[in-house]
Amino acid sequence: MHSEDRILIAIDGRSCSGKTTLAGYLSERIDTEVFHADDFFLRAEQRTEARLSEPGGNFDRERFDAQVLTPLTEGRKSISYQKFDCHTMSLLPPTNIVCKKINIIEGAYCCHPDLAGKYDLKLFLDISKEEQKERIMQRNGEKQWEIFRDRWIPMEEKYFKTFHIKENCDLLYDDFMTRPNMSVNTKLT
Repeated sequence: MHSEDRILIAIDGRSCSGKTTLAGYLSERIDTEVFHADDFFLRAEQRTEARLSEPGGNFDRERFDAQVLTPLTEGRKSISYQKFDCHTMSLLPPTNIVCKKINIIEGAYCCHPDLAGKYDLKLFLDISKEEQKERIMQRNGEKQWEIFRDRWIPMEEKYFKTFHIKENCDLLYDDFMTRPNMSVNTKLT
């Protein structure tokens, strides 16, 4: 059962659509804790062909649920979780936080159906393919763009399509970074 003392907001969406930026923008204006899905990618030993072939399978949603979502929904006063470091391919020492009333979970795969029912509000950030490429090139460079294009973006698109993530979110935001003052459109039901 979800704790009435907590508000959980999920921000999912395409690579470079502004998920982290929006979460940061909100956390500067309201007292909130931000959790990043990138901190819960699979460890090396978990990256099996079977797991990576699952839509959304490269996100360790089981560990995220056990270490973050379940403790938040149970109303715990504090939680401890381990972030994944992609440079060392290992878990870092535990991070301890005092829980807040409002919590934002941002990152691709955070609205996976195994987790979606625990959120009070789900946002989807969209971006055009052209703008996405430009932002990835600026942020990561051309070599990384090729990896995103050939591996990460197809995995995200498979996840979005399989689980109808965009359609199942409460609010849709198109091109947040280019038009930050644009109003958010509610999904059509």
